[in-house]
Amino acid sequence: MTDAAMNDLSTFAVTRKWPPLHPDHLQLYSLPTPNGVKVSIMLEECGLPYEVHRIAFDRSEQMSPEFLSLNPNNKIPAILDPHGPGGRPLPLWESGAILIYLAEKTGRFMPTDPAQRYATLQWLMFQMGGVGPMFGQVGFFTKFAGKDFEDKRPRDRYVAEARRLLAVMDTRLAEQPWLVGDEYTIADIATLPWIRNLVVNYGAGDLVKIDEFSHVNRTLATFVARPAVARGLQIPPPPK
Repeated sequence: MTDAAMNDLSTFAVTRKWPPLHPDHLQLYSLPTPNGVKVSIMLEECGLPYEVHRIAFDRSEQMSPEFLSLNPNNKIPAILDPHGPGGRPLPLWESGAILIYLAEKTGRFMPTDPAQRYATLQWLMFQMGGVGPMFGQVGFFTKFAGKDFEDKRPRDRYVAEARRLLAVMDTRLAEQPWLVGDEYTIADIATLPWIRNLVVNYGAGDLVKIDEFSHVNRTLATFVARPAVARGLQIPPPPK
């Protein structure tokens, strides 16, 4: 079998709805949400060639048969790498899994020391299981439908948990520049977009008293100043 045949993406239904212009590049299906930009930032940081496809939620494209064939959980981001393990295409979804895959594929942003590697995975799971879900609930109650609920107890419950998580990170970052130590890792790439989103997009900075978390704010400022992060936060761009 030739390399071209091994890497053929045309057998994947998702490519019929979003035909790749560069089928030899990694294909990213995403939106510039906190979960979506984790992967675009990682790709920008690593310098891997990739092609991005915007999944229009306002047209319910995430529920299309083509997208569901790639991710049955109908969420972004998802990728299709023509150069996956064994040289064969790899479809993959769940942002945390994609970050681990890209880190191992490129040898970037994952420590090689075993103890530090597990520390990185620990903080990645902290984001996946805590920061993302809880900050997302704050967003529901401050920006989306939940903001109109008269009873503010549900909102306040998630605000309190968001503050607790911020305090955990602030204590950690008081001792070191990044979540795992001196080294910038996928744990930071996963977590810091959610903190930015909490303030910039959800407008919940005052509600969670973000100014009280000086070490978190310092690390966030360092993060967004990285050129690759600035680029990744705008991917995919809005439609023309």
